[in-house]
Amino acid sequence: MPERAKPQRPAPSRWTSFVADPREPRQRILHEQGNPDHRARVEHNRSTVLVHLSDEDGHGWIVLAVDRATRRWAVGVARRQLDAAQDAFERLYAFDEEEAD
Repeated sequence: MPERAKPQRPAPSRWTSFVADPREPRQRILHEQGNPDHRARVEHNRSTVLVHLSDEDGHGWIVLAVDRATRRWAVGVARRQLDAAQDAFERLYAFDEEEAD
């Protein structure tokens, strides 16, 4: 059986940060320094934390949903931010619906 090639690790690079636009009255969305299309946002309620991260060009989203009590998590990916969030949320809590059946 042939050996599988190891994925190449990216070359080391300088780390940058996501920052808020100081001109915004309510600074809820962060963007990568030097790339305002690459955005991040975190929101939560009593049960769930949602971490939203846009594609580098801002044309798609990945959302990580975390259950606060159990630390279980799920990921959703979609073109629209809302669709990715709904997908992640539904995947996270689908287990609860299966257990109820």
